[in-house]
Amino acid sequence: MFYINKCCFLVLICFCIANITVKGQNANKAGIIGIVIDAETDYPIPLAGVAIDGTTKITCTDSQGKFFLATTGLSTILRVSCIGYETKIVTIYSTSSVVKIKLSPSSTSLNEIVIEAHKIKYRNKNNPAVSFIDSVVAHKGRNRNENFDFLQYEKYEKVQFALSNISAELKQKKSLKKIRFVFDNVDTTKQPGQEVIPFYIKETLSDFYYRKSPKSTNEIVKADKMVSFNGYLNNDGVTAYLNYLYQDINIYDNNVSFLTNQFLSPISNSSPIFYRYYLTDTVDIEETKCAKLFFAPRNKTDMLFQGYLFITLDGDYAVKKIEMEVNKNINLNWVKNVKIVQDFDNIQKQGWILSNDELSVNFGINQNGLGIFGQRSVLYKKHHINEPLTDNVFKTTSPRIEKVQKSDAYWEQNRLVQLSKTEKDIYTTMDSLQHIPAFKRTMNIIRIAFASFHDFGNFEIGPISTFYSYNQVEGSKLKFGGRTTTKFSKKINFDGHLAFGFKDEKFKYNIGTTYSFTPNSIYDFPVKSLRVNYQVNTEIPGQELYFMQEGSALMSLKRGLDDKLFYNKSFKIDYLNEFENHFSFSLGYNYTRQSQGGSINFNKVNYLSTDNSIPYINISEVNMSIRYAPHEQFYQGKLYREPVPNKYPIIQLKYTNGSKIIGNDYNYNRFKLSIYKRFYPSIIGYTSVIWEVEKTFGKVPFPLLNIHNANQTYVYQPTAYNQMNFLEFVSDKFTSLNVDHCFNGFIFNKIPLIKKLALREMVTFKVLYGGLSKSNNPEYQADLFKFPTDKNNNPTTFALGNTPYVEVGVGISNIFKFIRIDFVKRLTYLDNPDVSDFGVLMMFKFDI
Repeated sequence: MFYINKCCFLVLICFCIANITVKGQNANKAGIIGIVIDAETDYPIPLAGVAIDGTTKITCTDSQGKFFLATTGLSTILRVSCIGYETKIVTIYSTSSVVKIKLSPSSTSLNEIVIEAHKIKYRNKNNPAVSFIDSVVAHKGRNRNENFDFLQYEKYEKVQFALSNISAELKQKKSLKKIRFVFDNVDTTKQPGQEVIPFYIKETLSDFYYRKSPKSTNEIVKADKMVSFNGYLNNDGVTAYLNYLYQDINIYDNNVSFLTNQFLSPISNSSPIFYRYYLTDTVDIEETKCAKLFFAPRNKTDMLFQGYLFITLDGDYAVKKIEMEVNKNINLNWVKNVKIVQDFDNIQKQGWILSNDELSVNFGINQNGLGIFGQRSVLYKKHHINEPLTDNVFKTTSPRIEKVQKSDAYWEQNRLVQLSKTEKDIYTTMDSLQHIPAFKRTMNIIRIAFASFHDFGNFEIGPISTFYSYNQVEGSKLKFGGRTTTKFSKKINFDGHLAFGFKDEKFKYNIGTTYSFTPNSIYDFPVKSLRVNYQVNTEIPGQELYFMQEGSALMSLKRGLDDKLFYNKSFKIDYLNEFENHFSFSLGYNYTRQSQGGSINFNKVNYLSTDNSIPYINISEVNMSIRYAPHEQFYQGKLYREPVPNKYPIIQLKYTNGSKIIGNDYNYNRFKLSIYKRFYPSIIGYTSVIWEVEKTFGKVPFPLLNIHNANQTYVYQPTAYNQMNFLEFVSDKFTSLNVDHCFNGFIFNKIPLIKKLALREMVTFKVLYGGLSKSNNPEYQADLFKFPTDKNNNPTTFALGNTPYVEVGVGISNIFKFIRIDFVKRLTYLDNPDVSDFGVLMMFKFDI
């Protein structure tokens, strides 16, 4: 429901019937030309409804208060109405008159009448509200900040989190007795009528620079202050994730990134297809006359906003203010409600620029339970428009967080708005909390559960998830390992593990060290490090895990035969150099003595002689790679970097050289190019695409060919072929395409009952096309290793032929908020032995 003034009911009718504007009329056509003005101020009144009484002929005034209404009668009775004014009946006695109609302001409450929107048939055609929003869209180019040649301003950002809906019983729990002082710092201003307990605050003061041609932007952080949970959370990672969660909302963009999802802007080029619009009032905001438009989704389950737009009536059709929220029916996890408010100012009379940005979100599992209130407030000041900027401004990078930590005195002097007492106390309260033993124990348990490491100060053990695993060759495998922490040293790190397989009765071990050439630890971006490692370990050929630890208990359960294994004795040395612009390169050397395991045998094709059985091969390689990931953000975890997705590509090129000169048994060169990109096709979700191409030059046996990434576990691997067996396909050249699209509930949200489950649908498509040259095919080369076979001497490894390997799938995610289940169908090479053409796999996936 929405509320309007009773006296302006005709205006609402106007929206659903026809609109004839002054600009569209021929001056010679018979009709009434007029202007509607305020009786007290003589200001023109835009969006007033003008109707011929007793007929369906109706129009609305334009931004200058003018109107044209075709008529042929000698006298015409007009009914003129507008929200906020008394309706007026006027008799016009000539069809050629230019009339001036004055409306008196009304004292009637806007809440006098309630009209249910579904009772009115909404149309875009001849709808003045849609015509008005079309004008706003048409003027976007001149109103957005990118229209300036140069722009700079100072930006102050404040992000806060607080506990909400805290019950009296929770506060009185005996287990919380030692931290009860946290509940003393109460804020009653964030949510009317409700207390919240702040526990996190982050402030950032920066300078922003923009240049139109060549297009360049840069934001230089001058000061940064936050509640730190050092030892438990990575501060850079927290910052990256908050930036992803609370991205800048540009209402002039067609798509708005919000809470990890893509929403269609209410003033996007296609917005009238998905939104309903209603002109409700004219208001003055800071002496600027604006039209107030209510907008709402046509389908309440789509990723769309609803709220009010305030558009200037000075001919610019610029957004002066916007207030919006999201509908409770859309598929957002953990979100109770949202409020977004943005204010724009006409700076130096040169253009409308965002001056204030407020975003508030209530997170929680259910509407009435304990929740988390998050708020992001941004102020923009000290604007400079079209003042030329040098190239050096855009080459400067922000210093690291620890280098922009400023004193309290600096913040008191430079904050664009002062903190309240409650906000100031967050820093001291959280610092005190982190010294409480009960809090430390709780955080350690959480860290073990999510990071799989247990901290003992200078040393930590883990990954705990890999302490037990199983495969058919090694049997049950116990493993124990650990590494030093930054408390031991930031510059140098030691790590290692020891493992034992109870079936093959062999020990495996690893020892390594990493040295940082920067003052920061080996985990802190940008990394500049050297790593040396020696290990005796096993390798499942073709298994490359996606953000999972090799040898974890979760990956032990597999389908089909799991009897192929390499035993490796390896020495590796790797140098990594990352740059602030997210370009990086690496150089490395690897020596591996690789021997056969399980059903794998290093037998040449003419293997009747025992001389043709090779116990091991020597692999000696140098490799180098370059990687470019513009605007990349990630959370630095204990095991690996967890990327924060964005719209920018990740490009990586790798070169590997094996040579007999450096101890390799073979001579070869290998090149590999991979490109990752995520696309955001507006409200229908997002698409992740990976394209790869690789070529090996030289004559090599199958262990040195490309063994394609397979998966025989029941855990879905996004980058693997989930119905391909380990070591099933090899090639010396290939190209592949991996497409994964998430609809974000776009389809399920329209199905009754199903939409209440908040499920999200996925589709996947993976294709691999490649081949094996005769020089690397043991069918033509008797001195190469025979491809592996089963116990009946049937081949289990194949070269890719003219037919590509293809598998497709559909999936359902957001089951219980964190489970994804995929149904994968293999379409080609179904005659290969022991293959599964259909599988059901699962993975854990947390999304908002």
